[in-house]
Amino acid sequence: MLATGARCRAMLLAAQRDPSAALQSARLAMAEHDRLTMPFERARTALILAFTAIYLIWGSTYLGIRIAVGSMPPFAMAAARFLIAGGLLFTYLKLRGAPWPTAFQWRVNAVIGTFLLLGGNGLVVYAEQVIPSGITALLIGVGPLFIVLTEWAWPGGSRPTAVTMGALLLGFVGVAWLAAPWENTAHGGLNPTGVVAILAACLFWGIGSIYSRHARHGADPMLASAMQMFGGGAALTVVALLHGEFAQINLAGVTPRAWAAFLYLIAIGSLVGFSTFVWLMKHSTPARVSTYAYVNPIVAVFLGWALLGEPINSRTIVASVIIVTAVAIITVQKNPPAPVASPALKPSPADA
Repeated sequence: MLATGARCRAMLLAAQRDPSAALQSARLAMAEHDRLTMPFERARTALILAFTAIYLIWGSTYLGIRIAVGSMPPFAMAAARFLIAGGLLFTYLKLRGAPWPTAFQWRVNAVIGTFLLLGGNGLVVYAEQVIPSGITALLIGVGPLFIVLTEWAWPGGSRPTAVTMGALLLGFVGVAWLAAPWENTAHGGLNPTGVVAILAACLFWGIGSIYSRHARHGADPMLASAMQMFGGGAALTVVALLHGEFAQINLAGVTPRAWAAFLYLIAIGSLVGFSTFVWLMKHSTPARVSTYAYVNPIVAVFLGWALLGEPINSRTIVASVIIVTAVAIITVQKNPPAPVASPALKPSPADA
Protein backbone atom coordinates (compact mmCIF):
# COMPACT_ATOMS: atom_id res chain seq x y z
CA MET A 1 0.00 0.00 0.00
CA LEU A 2 2.79 2.45 0.96
CA ALA A 3 4.75 1.50 -2.15
CA THR A 4 1.70 2.13 -4.33
CA GLY A 5 1.18 5.56 -2.72
CA ALA A 6 4.84 6.44 -3.29
CA ARG A 7 4.58 5.45 -6.95
CA CYS A 8 1.48 7.61 -7.39
CA ARG A 9 3.19 10.64 -5.82
CA ALA A 10 6.25 10.06 -8.03
CA MET A 11 4.04 9.91 -11.17
CA LEU A 12 2.26 13.09 -10.10
CA LEU A 13 5.56 14.96 -9.66
CA ALA A 14 6.79 13.61 -13.01
CA ALA A 15 3.60 14.80 -14.69
CA GLN A 16 4.19 18.28 -13.35
CA ARG A 17 7.77 18.35 -14.67
CA ASP A 18 7.31 16.50 -17.99
CA PRO A 19 3.74 15.71 -19.17
CA SER A 20 4.91 13.59 -22.16
CA ALA A 21 7.08 11.41 -19.95
CA ALA A 22 4.22 11.01 -17.51
CA LEU A 23 1.92 9.90 -20.36
CA GLN A 24 4.43 7.26 -21.45
CA SER A 25 4.77 6.07 -17.86
CA ALA A 26 1.00 5.76 -17.56
CA ARG A 27 0.85 3.70 -20.76
CA LEU A 28 3.51 1.36 -19.43
CA ALA A 29 1.63 1.04 -16.13
CA MET A 30 -1.59 0.17 -17.97
CA ALA A 31 0.23 -2.41 -20.09
CA GLU A 32 1.68 -3.99 -16.95
CA HIS A 33 -1.78 -4.03 -15.36
CA ASP A 34 -3.25 -5.76 -18.42
CA ARG A 35 -0.41 -8.32 -18.39
CA LEU A 36 -1.06 -9.18 -14.76
CA THR A 37 -4.88 -9.29 -14.92
CA MET A 38 -5.25 -11.11 -18.27
CA PRO A 39 -4.63 -14.61 -16.83
CA PHE A 40 -7.33 -14.02 -14.22
CA GLU A 41 -9.80 -12.89 -16.86
CA ARG A 42 -9.02 -15.95 -18.98
CA ALA A 43 -9.38 -18.24 -15.96
CA ARG A 44 -12.76 -16.70 -15.12
CA THR A 45 -13.92 -17.13 -18.72
CA ALA A 46 -12.76 -20.78 -18.69
CA LEU A 47 -14.69 -21.41 -15.46
CA ILE A 48 -17.86 -19.83 -16.86
CA LEU A 49 -17.62 -21.94 -20.04
CA ALA A 50 -16.91 -25.11 -18.04
CA PHE A 51 -19.90 -24.63 -15.72
CA THR A 52 -22.11 -23.82 -18.70
CA ALA A 53 -20.91 -27.03 -20.35
CA ILE A 54 -21.71 -29.37 -17.45
CA TYR A 55 -25.06 -27.67 -16.87
CA LEU A 56 -26.14 -28.02 -20.50
CA ILE A 57 -24.36 -31.26 -21.43
CA TRP A 58 -25.37 -33.25 -18.38
CA GLY A 59 -28.83 -31.74 -18.39
CA SER A 60 -29.24 -32.97 -21.97
CA THR A 61 -28.02 -36.56 -21.44
CA TYR A 62 -31.47 -37.57 -20.15
CA LEU A 63 -32.97 -36.37 -23.41
CA GLY A 64 -30.30 -38.27 -25.36
CA ILE A 65 -31.04 -41.49 -23.49
CA ARG A 66 -34.78 -41.11 -24.02
CA ILE A 67 -34.29 -40.70 -27.78
CA ALA A 68 -31.76 -43.55 -28.03
CA VAL A 69 -33.92 -46.15 -26.23
CA GLY A 70 -36.77 -45.33 -28.57
CA SER A 71 -35.27 -47.80 -31.07
CA MET A 72 -32.27 -49.34 -29.23
CA PRO A 73 -32.38 -51.97 -26.49
CA PRO A 74 -31.46 -50.22 -23.22
CA PHE A 75 -28.70 -52.34 -21.67
CA ALA A 76 -27.02 -53.08 -25.01
CA MET A 77 -27.05 -49.37 -25.88
CA ALA A 78 -25.53 -48.43 -22.52
CA ALA A 79 -22.93 -51.21 -22.80
CA ALA A 80 -21.81 -50.03 -26.24
CA ARG A 81 -21.73 -46.40 -25.07
CA PHE A 82 -19.38 -47.04 -22.16
CA LEU A 83 -17.17 -49.62 -23.87
CA ILE A 84 -16.57 -47.23 -26.78
CA ALA A 85 -16.15 -44.14 -24.57
CA GLY A 86 -13.87 -46.04 -22.18
CA GLY A 87 -11.79 -47.37 -25.07
CA LEU A 88 -11.35 -43.93 -26.59
CA LEU A 89 -10.43 -42.33 -23.26
CA PHE A 90 -8.02 -45.15 -22.34
CA THR A 91 -6.30 -44.96 -25.74
CA TYR A 92 -5.95 -41.17 -25.47
CA LEU A 93 -4.41 -41.43 -21.99
CA LYS A 94 -1.97 -44.17 -23.06
CA LEU A 95 -0.83 -42.08 -26.03
CA ARG A 96 -0.10 -39.28 -23.57
CA GLY A 97 2.09 -41.58 -21.52
CA ALA A 98 -0.24 -42.83 -18.80
CA PRO A 99 1.12 -45.92 -17.00
CA TRP A 100 -0.56 -49.29 -17.47
CA PRO A 101 -2.94 -49.93 -14.55
CA THR A 102 -2.15 -52.66 -12.04
CA ALA A 103 -4.37 -55.71 -11.59
CA PHE A 104 -5.56 -54.26 -8.27
CA GLN A 105 -6.55 -50.99 -9.95
CA TRP A 106 -8.47 -52.88 -12.62
CA ARG A 107 -10.37 -54.92 -10.00
CA VAL A 108 -11.29 -51.97 -7.80
CA ASN A 109 -12.43 -49.77 -10.68
CA ALA A 110 -14.36 -52.65 -12.26
CA VAL A 111 -16.36 -52.94 -9.03
CA ILE A 112 -16.91 -49.18 -8.93
CA GLY A 113 -17.94 -49.17 -12.60
CA THR A 114 -20.42 -51.99 -12.01
CA PHE A 115 -22.15 -50.08 -9.22
CA LEU A 116 -22.12 -46.75 -11.06
CA LEU A 117 -22.75 -47.74 -14.67
CA LEU A 118 -24.76 -50.96 -14.40
CA GLY A 119 -26.66 -50.30 -11.19
CA GLY A 120 -26.74 -46.53 -11.64
CA ASN A 121 -26.82 -45.63 -15.32
CA GLY A 122 -28.17 -48.97 -16.59
CA LEU A 123 -31.32 -48.78 -14.49
CA VAL A 124 -31.86 -45.15 -15.54
CA VAL A 125 -31.64 -46.15 -19.21
CA TYR A 126 -34.05 -49.03 -18.56
CA ALA A 127 -36.49 -46.72 -16.76
CA GLU A 128 -36.48 -44.09 -19.51
CA GLN A 129 -38.40 -46.49 -21.72
CA VAL A 130 -41.48 -45.61 -19.65
CA ILE A 131 -40.55 -42.42 -17.73
CA PRO A 132 -40.15 -39.03 -19.50
CA SER A 133 -36.63 -37.64 -19.58
CA GLY A 134 -37.42 -34.51 -17.54
CA ILE A 135 -39.19 -36.50 -14.81
CA THR A 136 -36.28 -38.94 -14.75
CA ALA A 137 -33.87 -36.07 -14.15
CA LEU A 138 -36.02 -34.78 -11.29
CA LEU A 139 -36.10 -38.21 -9.65
CA ILE A 140 -32.34 -38.58 -10.16
CA GLY A 141 -32.03 -35.19 -8.48
CA VAL A 142 -32.51 -36.93 -5.12
CA GLY A 143 -29.25 -38.85 -5.69
CA PRO A 144 -27.36 -36.76 -3.11
CA LEU A 145 -29.92 -37.90 -0.52
CA PHE A 146 -28.95 -41.52 -1.11
CA ILE A 147 -25.25 -40.61 -0.95
CA VAL A 148 -25.80 -39.02 2.47
CA LEU A 149 -27.67 -42.12 3.71
CA THR A 150 -25.05 -44.48 2.29
CA GLU A 151 -22.25 -42.47 3.87
CA TRP A 152 -24.09 -42.64 7.20
CA ALA A 153 -24.48 -46.44 6.95
CA TRP A 154 -20.85 -46.95 5.83
CA PRO A 155 -18.48 -48.16 8.57
CA GLY A 156 -17.04 -45.04 10.21
CA GLY A 157 -19.46 -42.82 8.32
CA SER A 158 -20.70 -39.52 9.72
CA ARG A 159 -24.23 -39.01 11.02
CA PRO A 160 -26.22 -36.37 9.12
CA THR A 161 -27.06 -33.16 10.96
CA ALA A 162 -30.63 -32.37 11.96
CA VAL A 163 -30.89 -29.92 9.06
CA THR A 164 -29.64 -32.56 6.63
CA MET A 165 -32.15 -35.09 7.97
CA GLY A 166 -34.90 -32.53 7.46
CA ALA A 167 -33.70 -32.01 3.88
CA LEU A 168 -33.73 -35.78 3.33
CA LEU A 169 -37.36 -35.98 4.39
CA LEU A 170 -38.20 -32.96 2.25
CA GLY A 171 -36.55 -34.56 -0.77
CA PHE A 172 -38.46 -37.80 -0.41
CA VAL A 173 -41.70 -35.83 -0.01
CA GLY A 174 -40.88 -34.23 -3.37
CA VAL A 175 -40.30 -37.64 -4.94
CA ALA A 176 -43.57 -38.99 -3.54
CA TRP A 177 -45.47 -35.95 -4.81
CA LEU A 178 -43.89 -36.33 -8.26
CA ALA A 179 -44.44 -40.10 -8.53
CA ALA A 180 -48.01 -39.90 -7.13
CA PRO A 181 -48.24 -43.63 -6.27
CA TRP A 182 -51.84 -43.06 -5.11
CA GLU A 183 -52.86 -42.33 -8.72
CA ASN A 184 -52.73 -44.59 -11.76
CA THR A 185 -50.77 -43.64 -14.85
CA ALA A 186 -53.91 -42.50 -16.65
CA HIS A 187 -54.49 -39.82 -14.02
CA GLY A 188 -50.98 -38.41 -13.65
CA GLY A 189 -49.18 -41.13 -11.73
CA LEU A 190 -45.85 -42.48 -12.98
CA ASN A 191 -45.07 -46.04 -14.01
CA PRO A 192 -44.17 -47.69 -10.65
CA THR A 193 -41.57 -50.04 -12.18
CA GLY A 194 -39.76 -47.10 -13.76
CA VAL A 195 -39.83 -45.09 -10.52
CA VAL A 196 -38.46 -48.03 -8.50
CA ALA A 197 -35.72 -48.58 -11.10
CA ILE A 198 -34.64 -44.91 -10.89
CA LEU A 199 -34.60 -44.89 -7.08
CA ALA A 200 -32.62 -48.16 -7.12
CA ALA A 201 -30.21 -46.50 -9.54
CA CYS A 202 -29.73 -43.67 -7.02
CA LEU A 203 -29.00 -46.24 -4.30
CA PHE A 204 -26.44 -48.09 -6.42
CA TRP A 205 -24.89 -44.79 -7.45
CA GLY A 206 -24.60 -43.79 -3.79
CA ILE A 207 -22.92 -47.09 -2.89
CA GLY A 208 -20.51 -46.83 -5.82
CA SER A 209 -19.69 -43.19 -5.01
CA ILE A 210 -18.94 -43.91 -1.33
CA TYR A 211 -16.95 -47.02 -2.20
CA SER A 212 -14.85 -45.04 -4.69
CA ARG A 213 -14.30 -42.45 -1.98
CA HIS A 214 -12.73 -45.08 0.29
CA ALA A 215 -10.99 -47.23 -2.34
CA ARG A 216 -7.36 -46.09 -2.39
CA HIS A 217 -6.31 -47.56 -5.72
CA GLY A 218 -3.90 -44.74 -6.59
CA ALA A 219 -4.95 -44.37 -10.23
CA ASP A 220 -5.27 -40.97 -11.93
CA PRO A 221 -8.94 -39.85 -11.96
CA MET A 222 -9.18 -39.87 -15.76
CA LEU A 223 -7.56 -43.31 -16.01
CA ALA A 224 -9.82 -44.58 -13.23
CA SER A 225 -12.82 -43.30 -15.19
CA ALA A 226 -11.72 -45.21 -18.29
CA MET A 227 -11.35 -48.42 -16.26
CA GLN A 228 -14.76 -47.85 -14.67
CA MET A 229 -16.30 -47.46 -18.13
CA PHE A 230 -14.70 -50.76 -19.18
CA GLY A 231 -15.91 -52.54 -16.03
CA GLY A 232 -19.39 -51.07 -16.19
CA GLY A 233 -19.63 -51.70 -19.93
CA ALA A 234 -18.68 -55.36 -19.44
CA ALA A 235 -21.29 -55.76 -16.68
CA LEU A 236 -23.93 -54.11 -18.88
CA THR A 237 -22.99 -56.48 -21.72
CA VAL A 238 -23.64 -59.50 -19.47
CA VAL A 239 -27.04 -58.14 -18.43
CA ALA A 240 -27.91 -57.37 -22.07
CA LEU A 241 -27.06 -60.97 -22.99
CA LEU A 242 -29.16 -62.35 -20.13
CA HIS A 243 -31.97 -60.01 -21.14
CA GLY A 244 -31.83 -61.34 -24.70
CA GLU A 245 -31.21 -57.90 -26.16
CA PHE A 246 -28.47 -58.81 -28.64
CA ALA A 247 -30.80 -61.29 -30.31
CA GLN A 248 -33.39 -58.53 -30.67
CA ILE A 249 -31.10 -55.90 -32.18
CA ASN A 250 -32.28 -54.69 -35.57
CA LEU A 251 -29.78 -52.14 -36.85
CA ALA A 252 -32.01 -51.31 -39.80
CA GLY A 253 -34.74 -50.35 -37.36
CA VAL A 254 -32.60 -47.87 -35.45
CA THR A 255 -33.66 -44.37 -36.43
CA PRO A 256 -31.12 -41.72 -37.52
CA ARG A 257 -32.19 -39.65 -34.52
CA ALA A 258 -31.37 -42.54 -32.18
CA TRP A 259 -27.92 -42.95 -33.79
CA ALA A 260 -27.29 -39.23 -33.36
CA ALA A 261 -28.33 -39.43 -29.70
CA PHE A 262 -26.08 -42.47 -29.16
CA LEU A 263 -23.05 -40.69 -30.64
CA TYR A 264 -23.88 -37.57 -28.60
CA LEU A 265 -23.92 -39.62 -25.40
CA ILE A 266 -20.48 -41.05 -26.20
CA ALA A 267 -18.67 -37.96 -27.48
CA ILE A 268 -20.32 -35.16 -25.55
CA GLY A 269 -21.98 -36.77 -22.54
CA SER A 270 -19.19 -39.16 -21.53
CA LEU A 271 -15.95 -37.70 -22.94
CA VAL A 272 -16.42 -33.93 -23.03
CA GLY A 273 -18.73 -33.80 -20.02
CA PHE A 274 -16.60 -35.93 -17.74
CA SER A 275 -13.35 -34.28 -18.80
CA THR A 276 -14.88 -30.90 -18.00
CA PHE A 277 -16.04 -32.22 -14.64
CA VAL A 278 -12.53 -33.43 -13.74
CA TRP A 279 -11.06 -30.06 -14.80
CA LEU A 280 -13.58 -28.19 -12.65
CA MET A 281 -12.77 -30.37 -9.64
CA LYS A 282 -9.18 -29.14 -9.93
CA HIS A 283 -9.99 -25.46 -10.52
CA SER A 284 -13.10 -24.83 -8.44
CA THR A 285 -14.58 -25.89 -5.11
CA PRO A 286 -16.67 -29.08 -4.63
CA ALA A 287 -19.57 -26.96 -3.34
CA ARG A 288 -19.67 -24.93 -6.56
CA VAL A 289 -19.22 -27.93 -8.83
CA SER A 290 -22.03 -29.77 -7.02
CA THR A 291 -24.50 -27.12 -8.17
CA TYR A 292 -24.98 -29.23 -11.32
CA ALA A 293 -27.12 -31.55 -9.15
CA TYR A 294 -29.93 -29.00 -8.98
CA VAL A 295 -29.39 -27.22 -12.28
CA ASN A 296 -29.38 -30.33 -14.50
CA PRO A 297 -32.98 -31.37 -13.66
CA ILE A 298 -34.25 -27.92 -14.63
CA VAL A 299 -32.36 -28.09 -17.93
CA ALA A 300 -33.65 -31.63 -18.57
CA VAL A 301 -37.28 -30.70 -17.88
CA PHE A 302 -37.05 -27.73 -20.25
CA LEU A 303 -35.37 -29.75 -23.03
CA GLY A 304 -37.88 -32.59 -22.70
CA TRP A 305 -40.73 -30.10 -23.00
CA ALA A 306 -39.15 -28.12 -25.85
CA LEU A 307 -37.88 -31.01 -28.02
CA LEU A 308 -40.06 -34.02 -27.15
CA GLY A 309 -43.24 -32.31 -26.06
CA GLU A 310 -43.10 -33.81 -22.57
CA PRO A 311 -45.82 -32.20 -20.42
CA ILE A 312 -45.05 -29.83 -17.55
CA ASN A 313 -47.91 -29.52 -15.05
CA SER A 314 -48.35 -28.05 -11.59
CA ARG A 315 -47.28 -31.33 -9.97
CA THR A 316 -43.98 -31.26 -11.86
CA ILE A 317 -43.31 -27.62 -10.90
CA VAL A 318 -44.09 -28.13 -7.19
CA ALA A 319 -42.05 -31.33 -7.02
CA SER A 320 -39.16 -29.60 -8.82
CA VAL A 321 -39.07 -26.81 -6.24
CA ILE A 322 -39.20 -29.29 -3.33
CA ILE A 323 -36.47 -31.59 -4.70
CA VAL A 324 -34.14 -28.80 -5.80
CA THR A 325 -34.52 -27.10 -2.41
CA ALA A 326 -33.71 -30.33 -0.57
CA VAL A 327 -30.62 -31.00 -2.69
CA ALA A 328 -29.44 -27.40 -2.26
CA ILE A 329 -29.72 -27.69 1.53
CA ILE A 330 -27.79 -30.97 1.55
CA THR A 331 -25.10 -29.53 -0.71
CA VAL A 332 -24.57 -26.61 1.66
CA GLN A 333 -24.72 -28.75 4.81
CA LYS A 334 -22.58 -31.63 3.59
CA ASN A 335 -19.35 -32.09 5.51
CA PRO A 336 -16.05 -31.99 3.55
CA PRO A 337 -15.31 -35.52 2.24
CA ALA A 338 -12.29 -37.50 3.26
CA PRO A 339 -9.19 -37.47 0.99
CA VAL A 340 -9.74 -39.69 -2.02
CA ALA A 341 -7.85 -41.25 -4.88
CA SER A 342 -10.50 -40.38 -7.44
CA PRO A 343 -12.84 -37.35 -7.54
CA ALA A 344 -14.87 -37.22 -4.33
CA LEU A 345 -17.80 -35.68 -6.10
CA LYS A 346 -19.42 -37.97 -8.63
CA PRO A 347 -21.68 -37.01 -11.53
CA SER A 348 -25.25 -38.28 -11.44
CA PRO A 349 -26.20 -41.63 -13.08
CA ALA A 350 -27.02 -40.31 -16.55
CA ASP A 351 -23.96 -38.07 -16.70
CA ALA A 352 -20.97 -40.36 -16.56
